[in-house]
Parts: sequence; structure tokens; C-alpha cells
Amino acid sequence: MVHGKEDNRVNWIEQLCLSTWESVYRLIYFKVQNREEAENITQETYVRAIPYLQKNRVSPDKQMAFLKTVALNIIRDRWRQHQRRGTTADLEAISPKEAALEDPAEWSVQRMAIEKALNELNEEQRTVIELRIMKGYSVAETAQIMKKKETTIRVMQHRALQSLTRILHDRTK
Repeated sequence: MVHGKEDNRVNWIEQLCLSTWESVYRLIYFKVQNREEAENITQETYVRAIPYLQKNRVSPDKQMAFLKTVALNIIRDRWRQHQRRGTTADLEAISPKEAALEDPAEWSVQRMAIEKALNELNEEQRTVIELRIMKGYSVAETAQIMKKKETTIRVMQHRALQSLTRILHDRTK
């Protein structure tokens, strides 16, 4: 006898899921715009709702509305959790080579703008930028190459970067 009651319960759950899953899934997918997340939330919706529905606390004509309400509450909970945690990025999934080569056209335009701005610097400022930033020489090495004091190199680099920033800023206006 208990066995028959269990079969009825399983059949009822099966019928409920078959008759409602598509509408529930579509609502969830519309909200999250991600297939995998929509599938997970749909499953979680039924896991949370079925025990409540089995206790006959919701009339059969309002079961669909109840399922959608449960789904929306789950979505809201997830959004709140994401807001608290902030956005995460999987740094291991990002390939530096691919990221660097993502948009060669934009990279080329930026490079040309920087080269043009560098050409507007005086000879010493351009040399300091090339040695310190582009070639990676230390302040001492740069001072030795340019036959200047280290403090002079630091000041020249600072002024060169300020000039470069101003030139690039003026061009973007």
C-alpha cells in the first residue's frame, strides 16, 4: 500500500515537471541570459518548490505562479550574492598572448599615436623614455649612457612623461 502511494507521488512530480518546466525555464533564461545558469536555477526551483507543493499549500491553478515566484526569488538571491562578492575573473582562463593580440587594429592605432607623441618630445626626453621604459634600463644605466647624473635622469623622465601625457590628452579632445 505504501508502495502505491509512493508511485502516485512520483507520478505527480513527473507530471508537474513535464507540464511546467518549459515556462519556468524560459522565464529564468530570459532573466539570466545564460543556458547553464538557467538550467541550474530551474532544477533548484523544483527542489525548493516540490516539498512545499506536496503539502497542498498551493492550489493547483496557482502552481505555475508559485514556481515562477520561487524561481525569481532564487535569481534575486544569486544577484545579491554576486553584488556582495563582486565580480570575479578567472585569471588562469585568460591567455596573455590572446589578450594582447585581441584587436590588432586598435593596438596599431594606439602604437602610432604614441610614436607620434614621442616624436614631439625633445631629443633628450625621447631618449630617456626609450632607455628607461621601452628598453628597461635602470636609472644608473641610463645616466651612464646619457652621461648625466641619476637625479637629472629622474627629473627628465618625470618631465618627459608629463609632456607625453599632455600631448596624448590634447589629441583625444
